[in-house]
Amino acid sequence: MLTLSNVTVRLGGRTILDSATASLPPRGRIGLIGRNGAGKSTLMKVIAGTLDPDSGGVEMPKSARLGYVAQEAPSGQGTPFETVLAADIERAALMAEEEAGVTDLHRLAEIHERLIAIDAYTAAARASRILVGLGFDEAAQHRPLDSYSGGWRMRVALAALLFSQPDLLLLDEPSNHLDLEATMWLESFLKTYRATIVVISHERDLLNNVVDYILHLEQGKITLYPGGYDDFERQRAERLAQLASAREAQAAQRAKLQDYVARNSARASTAKQAQSRQKALAKMQPIAEAVTDPTLVFNFPSPPPLKPPLVQLDHAAVGYDGRAILEQIDLRLDPDDRLALLGRNGNGKTTLARLLSGQLPPMEGSKHAPGKLRVGYFTQYQVEELDTDDTPLEHMSRLMKGSNPSQVRAQLGRFGFSGPMAEQKVGKMSGGEKARLALALITRDAPHLLILDEPTNHLDVDTREALVQALNDYEGAVVVVSHDRHMIEASADRLVLVDAGRATEFAGSLDDYTDSVLGKGPASPEGSKARGSGNKKDDRKAAAAAREATANLRKTIAALEAENTRLTARIAELDRTLADPSTANASDRHRPTKDLLRLRGEAEKALAASEAKWLAASEELEAAKAA
Repeated sequence: MLTLSNVTVRLGGRTILDSATASLPPRGRIGLIGRNGAGKSTLMKVIAGTLDPDSGGVEMPKSARLGYVAQEAPSGQGTPFETVLAADIERAALMAEEEAGVTDLHRLAEIHERLIAIDAYTAAARASRILVGLGFDEAAQHRPLDSYSGGWRMRVALAALLFSQPDLLLLDEPSNHLDLEATMWLESFLKTYRATIVVISHERDLLNNVVDYILHLEQGKITLYPGGYDDFERQRAERLAQLASAREAQAAQRAKLQDYVARNSARASTAKQAQSRQKALAKMQPIAEAVTDPTLVFNFPSPPPLKPPLVQLDHAAVGYDGRAILEQIDLRLDPDDRLALLGRNGNGKTTLARLLSGQLPPMEGSKHAPGKLRVGYFTQYQVEELDTDDTPLEHMSRLMKGSNPSQVRAQLGRFGFSGPMAEQKVGKMSGGEKARLALALITRDAPHLLILDEPTNHLDVDTREALVQALNDYEGAVVVVSHDRHMIEASADRLVLVDAGRATEFAGSLDDYTDSVLGKGPASPEGSKARGSGNKKDDRKAAAAAREATANLRKTIAALEAENTRLTARIAELDRTLADPSTANASDRHRPTKDLLRLRGEAEKALAASEAKWLAASEELEAAKAA
């Protein structure tokens, strides 16, 4: 059992954690979530013992071994394989003692017995499996750490932590330095991890498939919810509906008391009663209003029409310094395409994206694109290169020369930078806000094609969902590279596998690709051609019709999910009113019981119908994917 008792942390004069209290179940898998800047990493550091709280504390079994990835990546001439093996400190110490030549036979027997108990003799194979899962092949495992970038060395740190098998595994955004394939492997690994896990993550699939509890951090407080992320969203919607109902009831009661005090304070006969009600008013604690974030905004401007294709690659090759990275690329992009590039880091996804964007010319073959084609290309480099001393308004004004101030502010407003937010220094902005600004900058001229290379880094779950919805509403074409499986599933309907020097359409679904990565099925990109008619024009028309049908189904499913949440909250609200009329909202307060029962029956009937529609639409979507 891990217990957080009244943990309070103040940093820079601001209260980050305010008497945060929760009891986490033993061997539980807990997803720690909250908006960017809420204090998740601060809470993780308190649990890890690297930050002392101002008050309160953390209790856990004294014998528990805690594992937490340090902020600095390992470096030096040691190899990833050596670094991972050394992470099991007990094994390393016992092996060193054995190799030193123990003469005491009793002690030697103890060493061998303990090495067997901790499975030390299979350690090399386990270390190699973990490294392979995180993207290091046999040769890469034995290269010096200093030959790798910081991101790859952070993968080594993660591998070492997983190998050490602590009793309490603390992970702070573990997929930040991973590609989609390594993220899939990590998710599979964590599903079978037999100890307590606390993971900060914005990956919706990981939070649904791995964790069995959600610890939500908001306004310095923490609340534990059973289930995965989808369960949390449903429970939070119900809780917010309850708060809204209670707040309405309190407002009505407050108005009634204030009216009584105003009418009766001056009368001697009722002065005491008025004073009593005045005291009741003073003691009445306001019920907090649900927190809303006006900056959760993405709104991509729609481009002017352009005849297809936007981009046509025929037998193209692309690379650097005369050396081809990808060859024989045949790919067509139309105005309504939604494409995701799959493949491990280093296989050429970014190279292909740069070819599509026009940053790299084809070395062989041909590339055709209309002269009026406008491309918006997002990368993390653009986020890092923002001038920290300038404001969003200054950045946008420089790029939109000739535009009047209202047009500049309108583009910023599409991405949540309205009013004073447009005039704050970039250096004071969060990583998510900087990413949002970069997206605003690259879409200022309403591009026909958006190419997004890992756009979800630094974005929390709610912001990622807002981005997905904006992409689905966007009328241009989209090419996305992402390790966020939910984003790919929700915003892409064509998959291109970049592997072994080729870029080929992947015929299966993302689930099929997941199975292939985890060794559960073949990763053949072929098949889509075999199912085609043989006529490219007809096939493109059929594919476009299928994409449109799928997009409509997705929107229908999302709308039905929202309706199910609303109706569930309404039923809960009516149940509370029937149990205690004093909690009724303004519209239900004076309704007779029979009307409340009728309304509840209607809501229940509507929920059943909505759920049936949702199920039918979900089955239709699955059938469309399989077709």
